[in-house]
Amino acid sequence: MNAWLSKLSETFIETGYYKLMLEGLRNTAVITLGALCIGVVIGTLIAVTKYFSEDVTALRPLSLLCDFYVTAIRGIPVVVLLLIFYFIIMKSADGTVVGILTFGINSGAYMAELIRSGINAVDKGQEEAGRSLGMSKIQAMRVVIFPQAVRYILPAIGNEMIALLKETSVAGYVAVVDLTRAGNLVRNNTFDAVNSLLTVALTYLAIVVILTELLKLLERRLAKGDKR
Repeated sequence: MNAWLSKLSETFIETGYYKLMLEGLRNTAVITLGALCIGVVIGTLIAVTKYFSEDVTALRPLSLLCDFYVTAIRGIPVVVLLLIFYFIIMKSADGTVVGILTFGINSGAYMAELIRSGINAVDKGQEEAGRSLGMSKIQAMRVVIFPQAVRYILPAIGNEMIALLKETSVAGYVAVVDLTRAGNLVRNNTFDAVNSLLTVALTYLAIVVILTELLKLLERRLAKGDKR
């Protein structure tokens, strides 16, 4: 035990590489949260567009474009998408910015289906009730449908955030010092593969466990709200 602690201290504390790990953790958090926000916005716009395109003929070409976006993005591996953005589309941009945009655009394709499913989970009678009160379709969506859909959407967004967190481990391909990249740099410089890589793995595991427990708490609170 003492030998392991001594090796751990030698790898991270004495060399100062713990600062690199903290930097990697910070960049991972920034990319994950930034991409999640972009994904939610894109997903909401696509889901709402497809919802209204059922009745508004003028929106159907836009709906087809949304379908193409979702199909194309979901069909391209995120690593390939990341490299395309970094080396072709945004050559002069910072790697962190590229990572946020790329993972956000990738997440938006999945968010669109999650949010659309949440909207469809609301009983159709809710819209009819809103329309019977004189609301337009847009007002019924904003006031009646979407607030109810949120309780179905939030847990799914939490799960997408966990998936997104793990996906960002490939951000090192575009010169971003994320958590995985930081652990790899420590391994290369100290030749201590065990402690560096296990620290990365355990950090990801700890974050996922915490997020999972928070999601369970959220789901319980939402379930209690449904019973009232």
